[in-house]
Amino acid sequence: MATVITEKLSRLFVNVRQVPQLMVPLSPSTVSSSEVPKVFWKPYIHTGYRPVQQTWCYYFSTLFQQHNEAINVWTHLVAALILLLRFQQLSHRVDFGQDLHAQPLLIIIVASITYLTFSTLAHLLQAKSEFWHYSFFFMDYVGVAIYQYGSALVHYYYAIEPSWHEKIKGFYVPAAVLLAWLSCAGSCYAKYRYHQSARLLSRLCQELPSSLAYMLDISPVVHRIYTTPPSEQADPALLYHKCQVLFFLIGAFFFSHPYPEKWFPGKCHFFGQSHQIFHVCLVLCTLAQIEAVVLDYESRRQIYSTLQGDLAHNFSALCLFTVTCSVLTAAYMARKVKNKLSFKEE
Repeated sequence: MATVITEKLSRLFVNVRQVPQLMVPLSPSTVSSSEVPKVFWKPYIHTGYRPVQQTWCYYFSTLFQQHNEAINVWTHLVAALILLLRFQQLSHRVDFGQDLHAQPLLIIIVASITYLTFSTLAHLLQAKSEFWHYSFFFMDYVGVAIYQYGSALVHYYYAIEPSWHEKIKGFYVPAAVLLAWLSCAGSCYAKYRYHQSARLLSRLCQELPSSLAYMLDISPVVHRIYTTPPSEQADPALLYHKCQVLFFLIGAFFFSHPYPEKWFPGKCHFFGQSHQIFHVCLVLCTLAQIEAVVLDYESRRQIYSTLQGDLAHNFSALCLFTVTCSVLTAAYMARKVKNKLSFKEE
């Protein structure tokens, strides 16, 4: 009898020991580049990748884990939260609903929060599968296009000097819409068509439209910086505009060149990647830009109300047109990716 009881207690003890293992499975750890599809590979980054085909809950949980996208996620997530708080502060003193001239300011704030949120989701969730990798980055490019148009609009609306406005008013806004869409379309196509082996072609498709868009978008600011008399160079708005230009140019360099990971191969899997530095610079650029635009909105009303008249509604409509074209382009490219992957599986 005692032997039977002892055997039952032993089996019960073994079963109890196994319960935690059944109820709390270990989360998958990061893996090397050889364990994920080639589309996920980054130059000079050999490990720190998250495994594919896990649950959505797993990828959301990696927000609090260390992997090679963690810094990219947090830089833009924190910036989006900062801008949400800034928007709440501004809503107490800016009448976004009734003030016609506040519409471009609203557009740039919403566009900034949108691109930061889309980028956060792309870097957090893209490791789910090849299809979702493409789809989330296509969504990211939509956010960038919206932000590009928003930037062009506020520079043209608030920051521009009358002399420059006279020269570019016939083509600036339509060109800004076209280049914003081309930036989205070119980035989507480069992502779909090329990889690291065709980096030159990829850069031409992605960076050429974006570079042309930036040169057009920033022209009112650059013109104002160079034409403002020395006695007015200490204007706080102008200082913020100078900072946004500086941060963007630094960020553009790190976006286009894989430094410092190229200098220290195998040492930047989690920290110190060029794209992480690009994210930080772009965040600083956006925050400086928002502050500059707010100051221009508050101090230059006499100038921009005379130049722009009642065109704010038209500019808002063009923003919706840009969003629509970019979303349709991203959806079309996502469908092509799905067909491509389905054909490859067959």
